[in-house]
Amino acid sequence: MAPWPELENAQPNPNKYLEGVTSQQPITPGKGKETNKNDTGSPVTKIELLPSNSTVALIEEPTEVADPWDLPELRDTGIKWSERDTKGKILCVFQGIGKFILLLGFLYFFVCSLDVLSSAFQLVGGKVAGQFFSNNSIMSNPVAGLVIGVLVTVLVQSSSTSSSIVVSMVASSLLSVRAAIPIIMGANIGTSITNTIVALMQAGDRNEFRRAFAGATVHDFFNWLSVLVLLPLEAATHYLEILTDLVVETFHFKNGEDAPALLKVITDPFTKLIIQLDKKVINEIAMNDEAAKNKSLIKIWCKTLTNVTQMNVTVPSPENCTSPSLCWSDGLYTWTIKNVTSKENIAKCQHIFVNSNLPDLVVGTILLLVSLLVLCGCLIMIVKLLGSVLRGQVAVVIKKTLNTDFPFPFAWVTGYLAILVGAGMTFVVQSSSVFTSAMTPLIGIGVISIERAYPLTLGSNIGTTTTAILAALASPGNTLRSSLQIALCHFFFNISGILLWYPIPFTRLPIRLAKGLGIVSAKYRWFAVFYLIFFFFLTPLAVFGLSLAGWPVLVGVGVPIIFVILLVVVLSLLQSRCPRILPGKLQNWNFLPLWMHSLKPWDDLISLFAGCCQNRCCLCCRLCCRTCCLLCGCPPCCRCSGCCQNLEEEPELPIKVPEAFDNVAMSREALDGPPQAQGEAGDTRSAASSTAL
Repeated sequence: MAPWPELENAQPNPNKYLEGVTSQQPITPGKGKETNKNDTGSPVTKIELLPSNSTVALIEEPTEVADPWDLPELRDTGIKWSERDTKGKILCVFQGIGKFILLLGFLYFFVCSLDVLSSAFQLVGGKVAGQFFSNNSIMSNPVAGLVIGVLVTVLVQSSSTSSSIVVSMVASSLLSVRAAIPIIMGANIGTSITNTIVALMQAGDRNEFRRAFAGATVHDFFNWLSVLVLLPLEAATHYLEILTDLVVETFHFKNGEDAPALLKVITDPFTKLIIQLDKKVINEIAMNDEAAKNKSLIKIWCKTLTNVTQMNVTVPSPENCTSPSLCWSDGLYTWTIKNVTSKENIAKCQHIFVNSNLPDLVVGTILLLVSLLVLCGCLIMIVKLLGSVLRGQVAVVIKKTLNTDFPFPFAWVTGYLAILVGAGMTFVVQSSSVFTSAMTPLIGIGVISIERAYPLTLGSNIGTTTTAILAALASPGNTLRSSLQIALCHFFFNISGILLWYPIPFTRLPIRLAKGLGIVSAKYRWFAVFYLIFFFFLTPLAVFGLSLAGWPVLVGVGVPIIFVILLVVVLSLLQSRCPRILPGKLQNWNFLPLWMHSLKPWDDLISLFAGCCQNRCCLCCRLCCRTCCLLCGCPPCCRCSGCCQNLEEEPELPIKVPEAFDNVAMSREALDGPPQAQGEAGDTRSAASSTAL
């Protein structure tokens, strides 16, 4: 062991490093110690210098990184129930009842805002959605039909509306069942955007946003992966069309009662006071009715009376008469008797826009902004109330109930039971968007895990198709067969997707992909908005535009892009699994420019433009000043230096040293070599010297 360095200014406590010596008593020879005499004859005791075995690390090592997907512990930080007096217990009970009532109230307005949001989207883009369907020339292209279903459902925010349009077109022979199946697949994708938008409202906390966005996008990935596999299979074999036709032919269905609208009974009295829409206009536009293009979607008259009367009308010739017995001529004109239908308006609707002369776009924009504000506010309050209610033993019970599997060997049954629960809850609320959107904040605060939310989401897909089947059974006789076959196609498509991506744990790719996207979106929160715009708007619009140009153009552009995507996926898998079989240059993506394989440069660019908006410079010179600062280094004399943000210095690593090293001069000597005079070292401690040491 190296001897302890003798430094002038270091004055450690030597008793800490001496064996058998206390600081309060003088050093005396004892047993086991050898005593000698020096030159003056005074006794000297030999002592053994022990090393300084400090148990404190010089540099604090970072703790182990916890799993970001572990559910947080919802601890009760308030007063325990046993420590409360009688008054406090009564007050706590009333507070719990009040929080529960507030939670139900905010949940009610949350569901109502989703309904108004759907109406707002229909006012803004409903006619455009109808025009997508009116172009029958590209409906024979399955890929074009898929993206049309995505775009229409995103614009009207309702898969039920887009499915009803498809049913009407099939019943009117404007569309075949074979061409309608890709549209139904696209509608299944488009309906998953609602809970993804809801997840954006939790972007304030990174941990909550990571879990909420992953829980919302697991629905997206399930739908996209199912389409990637089942759309080519359907185009090659038409198994959905054959299977549903066989079911319809085997079971002789008859018209029944309409599906029970359980949630609508509660929300309609409030939402009908805000806006009511005439959804038949979108169907008429899809049917190429020119008169419907000038009609407003806002419903004015809620109570009308239809009268059928016989009137004498003129016809060009006797061949145009209704019957020979009801045809006569007065020498100038040929007359006949026809039934004329007249509509009489009796009572107006009672919503707030009934007497406004505003166009649909303005009303839709107003409702869109208001509904988003109400949605965001209700979601924030729901998360806060759930965080205050789900604490302590209540949180433990709920989390264990939702996330615990059955004991071995029946653990596999838990997921399928969750699928049934999700289907039943969706059947009750009559909307998969409402169910998954209400589940998203629970995932964010850590009550429901991603692994448990996945089967619940799959069950909601099944539940919304059963609702469509019951609605199809209530259709008139002329549309019963087509509407039922379309609803069954939707049902068997979701069943096929579940068989692909759930039974075997290895095939549950949507969970892993959603977690990866959640981690990226929590780090770069702007990427979540980019994901929504790119996958639900830009990509479907680009494919739709290429489809209008023709099948050869779509294949010529799409095949190289798909080949590049597959190549990137294969290389990424090989880099993570078997990098040794690849050439050295292909074992990572560093051979590409940084902006092609990392989001960091894009994040810096977005931060640069976002920082321009936060400075005090005038708007016209912010970008120029930013460029100037990057080029010249922004000295204080530069006029543009006011635009630069002062970046905070990185915090230094804390250093813990024994008392023997807690001296300025000693640290300087350790760095500079020769010892300095004692007067040069003051009592002031220097953080920089400690850091250097």
